[in-house]
Amino acid sequence: MTESTNETTQTPAEVPASATAKPVPPTIRPKPQVAAPVPEVDDAAAAEAAKWGRVDDDGNVWLRSSDGERIVGQYAIDGSDKHDALGLYVRRYLDLENEISLLEARVYHISPEEISTALNSLTEQLKEPAVVGDVAALRNRVEQLRGTVEERRAQVKAEREAAKKAAIEERTAIVEAAEAVAAQDPANTHWKNSRTELTNLLDQWKYAQRHSARIDRPTEEALWKRFSTARTTFDRHRRQFFSQKDMERKEVIARKEAIIARAEAIADSTDWGSTSSEFRALMNDWKRAGRTSKRDDDALWERFSAAQNRFYDARNAHNAEIDEEFAANRDRKLELLAEAEKLLPVTDIEFAKAQIRAIGERWDAIGRVPRSDIQRTEGRMRDIENQIRQAESEQWKKSDPDKDERSAGMAEQLQKLIDELEVQLAEARTAGNEKKIKEYEEALAARKAWLTAVQQD
Repeated sequence: MTESTNETTQTPAEVPASATAKPVPPTIRPKPQVAAPVPEVDDAAAAEAAKWGRVDDDGNVWLRSSDGERIVGQYAIDGSDKHDALGLYVRRYLDLENEISLLEARVYHISPEEISTALNSLTEQLKEPAVVGDVAALRNRVEQLRGTVEERRAQVKAEREAAKKAAIEERTAIVEAAEAVAAQDPANTHWKNSRTELTNLLDQWKYAQRHSARIDRPTEEALWKRFSTARTTFDRHRRQFFSQKDMERKEVIARKEAIIARAEAIADSTDWGSTSSEFRALMNDWKRAGRTSKRDDDALWERFSAAQNRFYDARNAHNAEIDEEFAANRDRKLELLAEAEKLLPVTDIEFAKAQIRAIGERWDAIGRVPRSDIQRTEGRMRDIENQIRQAESEQWKKSDPDKDERSAGMAEQLQKLIDELEVQLAEARTAGNEKKIKEYEEALAARKAWLTAVQQD
């Protein structure tokens, strides 16, 4: 190899270090050139490297190796020390050594591809380098480093595969979460929260795409297609849901508008009884009509309620007038009640019956009382009449000569009927007819209760 810097070099055939150097043919010997000053180097390292070279009296720089010696360059001594003649070649050796050391230090910090490129370059440089030093040691270090790179390459490949697998699992989890959101029952979906969740999942996808390991394009495209389909499905369900809700809302509004129209049409009716019944029916229809938005419901209810209030306010005013008109009737009936209550307790049944009939005729002639007083007037009168009838019934029972005979005959008939029912019940139980069993048990219980009452009478 011939160096064309400050000196000319060539590479003869290598010979053993102990052998006598073969002369170089004059025709290929380069012309001496003056070398540039050699930068300072580590003295110990330089001294160690210098052991692998020598300079002869002609200025030829020789490199020793296990295969012998070879000329790596020529130095114009011109009175300089031969040590200086080795300096440039030692420095070049140390530069190569430093480059190898740097790669050794960085082998676990840069990609195997980058290291391999550098190693290939070093291998070329170390074939017949114009240097002085232990070249074989450098070559061994390069080969060892190449083995380390291959191990590192396998490790990086495994790490990349693991990272790719983790990235696929991460993306798959995002896709499955999106599909779960899209698969929700639209009737039970919280649309705002679910939409936010899908947005967050999309952000997670983008973050994973930027920061996680790269995955192969077909796998990524397949996963993205699933994710995109989930988003599209969710949006379609959402549109359909709210479209259906809007249609239902319009139907509810239409039903309630019809109810309001009917309520407003009868709001001024004075047919108090039938109109009150119709308003109750309209209220039931309103409850069954369904609900729409709060704003629409409130506005519709305000109109319906206004129609109801107009009718009920008019009815209440009418009833108030009637109540005022019938107040005198109430007072007169209260006087009759005081008179009728004097018949209690009943001591003379015939007298009490005659008096209550006369009071009843006067009662009916008085007429209606205010609505709020109906219970305390009509109710008290019915109670008095019931007590008189009860007294009459008890007296009749005590004085009835045929009572015992009738009771005995009725008891006999009831007992016969009970016997028949017990037979029928036993047959039903044998047949396993649950319906008949229940029917006969109820009938039997009722007949036995009657029999007990007759026997105690």
